[in-house]
Amino acid sequence: MEWAKKRRPAAFDLAGSNVRACAIEDLEGAHEALSFAGHNDNGYEPLIDAIARRYGTTPSSVTTASGTSGANFQVYAALLEPGCDLLVERPGYDPLLGAGRLLGANVARFERRFEDGYALDPDRVARAITPRTRLIVITTPHNPTGALAERAAIEEVGRQARAVGAHVLVDEVYLDAADAQAAPAAALGDTFITTNSLTKSYGLASLRCGWTLSSPEVAERIRRARDVVDGTGSIVAERLATLAFAQLPTLAARAHEVLTANGALIRTFLESRDDLDAVVPQLSTVVFPRLLGESDATAFSDRLLSERETAVVPGRFFEAPDHIRLGLGTTMATLRGGLERLAQALDERRPKRSGKRRQKRR
Repeated sequence: MEWAKKRRPAAFDLAGSNVRACAIEDLEGAHEALSFAGHNDNGYEPLIDAIARRYGTTPSSVTTASGTSGANFQVYAALLEPGCDLLVERPGYDPLLGAGRLLGANVARFERRFEDGYALDPDRVARAITPRTRLIVITTPHNPTGALAERAAIEEVGRQARAVGAHVLVDEVYLDAADAQAAPAAALGDTFITTNSLTKSYGLASLRCGWTLSSPEVAERIRRARDVVDGTGSIVAERLATLAFAQLPTLAARAHEVLTANGALIRTFLESRDDLDAVVPQLSTVVFPRLLGESDATAFSDRLLSERETAVVPGRFFEAPDHIRLGLGTTMATLRGGLERLAQALDERRPKRSGKRRQKRR
């Protein structure tokens, strides 16, 4: 997060993982909805109701938060205690580790391997669980790779969690971009907690509208945890978010159009390279290619930014230093220009690689 906030701006910014921002005109009725009035001590009730309707659940199972990161932290604060075990995937998103450490949990890991297409492997989870495990964290689509976890694998992890009295937190912040009709993991039972937001899939990151789906009992613990985190959200943002929920099909169609076109472009690009190897999701806001011939892509990423005004995320931030993460939610012109400069930088490396790399697809 510190790198993302402090790095220099780029003319061709491929470091973001969200669909490009909507204009205010893209949200019909936004001007009229702006107001400082409203009651939202435990979340703006029309927004809570809209989220509940979206997922076919009850308002008592819904809590709101400042983005998915805020929702994840509130779940951690509600369920973790100093000395308990938090189990998180690797490669992984650093704040999912840092928040646990901040709360005094022991952070353990399980692998999602390139060789397996970054699939969720319940056997690897089972080997990492201890009697002290209280929370298991999965992202689907996986951050940073975009790989989806199979439903059966998620269910099996839930069975393992129940055996030790743990919960499974499934961060689905990218899921609507991949499949807007997918059922949330929380629908699988009270062991599961889903977090999500409008930030990544809908181009509404500035609203910071996040939410959690859980059992009513866990939801109440999350609400009380929020009392000491930030109290409540912005009524202005929550009113606008309520409006967005009434227009989700339109916003989802916009995102699908962007990601379908940009996904085709990135596939063509990766197929043309013998120096990159990647698991390529069918539809995703990110892709995470491995830079062949490099043990650490950090220096390459730094040169790409300083010499070619193109930003990608070095894989070291996800514990996979030989990778780079590319965002696909930007404009076609930005993606095309960034890939052209990435190709130039790759071509300048010495010695050049030869031979076609194998490429996996999901």
